[in-house]
Amino acid sequence: MDLTTIDGSIGEGGGQILRTAIALSAILQKGVRIVNIRRERPRPGLGIQHVKSMEIARDMTGARATGIYPGSTEVIFIPGPIKADDNVIRMGTAGSITLALQSILPIAAYAPGPVTLDITGGTDVKWSPTYDYFENVIVPGLALFGFRVESRLIDRGYFPEGNGRVLVRASPARLHGVNITEPSGDRIRGVSASSRLPSHVAARQAKAANDYLRSHGYAEGDITLDVRNDASTGSSITLFKGHIGGSALGERGKPAEKVGQEAASHIAEELNTGAAVDVHLADQLVIYMALADGPSSMTVRHMTGHTSAGILVARQMLGRDFDIIEKKVTFIRSSGNRAGPGPTGTQGPHR
Repeated sequence: MDLTTIDGSIGEGGGQILRTAIALSAILQKGVRIVNIRRERPRPGLGIQHVKSMEIARDMTGARATGIYPGSTEVIFIPGPIKADDNVIRMGTAGSITLALQSILPIAAYAPGPVTLDITGGTDVKWSPTYDYFENVIVPGLALFGFRVESRLIDRGYFPEGNGRVLVRASPARLHGVNITEPSGDRIRGVSASSRLPSHVAARQAKAANDYLRSHGYAEGDITLDVRNDASTGSSITLFKGHIGGSALGERGKPAEKVGQEAASHIAEELNTGAAVDVHLADQLVIYMALADGPSSMTVRHMTGHTSAGILVARQMLGRDFDIIEKKVTFIRSSGNRAGPGPTGTQGPHR
């Protein structure tokens, strides 16, 4: 089998290249060789969460794969047919569940039947979407493409203990193009959560977030408190309105008020521009824009390195055209996929 070689150091040179390339490899049934993985990062090569994500993709496709171990800077992935299975996944410690899902879900959209995932790891950890962001921003964003994903939070998992647990069910879909260029949502909503901490921590986070919103000209948000006594200790708050979100995590010695203010400032920064999609959701949607039947478009505050990396890989592996116009907000348009992705380029894996 001929392999498509992907340079893992292009663009932002991080995990987004790996996640997009592996997902597209599985969907297209095309082998890939990824080199220079995270070459410029302080710890080059695969991290544990990258390893876990690739192991899941390998198992979902019966792939032949080499180089899947921590620190590896080169991977070969040769997929087999995508399977509709029940999957039990243990990320280990606080490995990000939501980043693993970013790799897995595009593949699940092309399975011959529903895919279920029972994942244990980190639900609210640094450098990744919180679970509440996934449920309230990402899942509705995927639904716009016709991709139905259901999720349920069993336990929250904070760093370093992890032990959070999420159940996900993804149904196969024929992805269609979308137009997400106008802001949506009637008001700001949110979830302020804590585990193994006094109940006033979550309440103070929520109050501080609302105080910030009110002082900056926004109506107070409808923020639900989720106070738990799960296995790990920590707190988080996520705010969302339409396809825009903002979140923050508690840390030892960090006042709850600062956590709430950070989440509110993040969503306000996004809402102030008038963009329809926040920068983190844009990262997630690029692959679906490239795969969808017909063109797609979205507006975003600015292009992140992750979004650029996703576009670069989609261009190389799918041959999709993307137009990017940078004005007050950035307009991103994909030509879409009119034939359906597949090994022959004429018929994709959908029935």
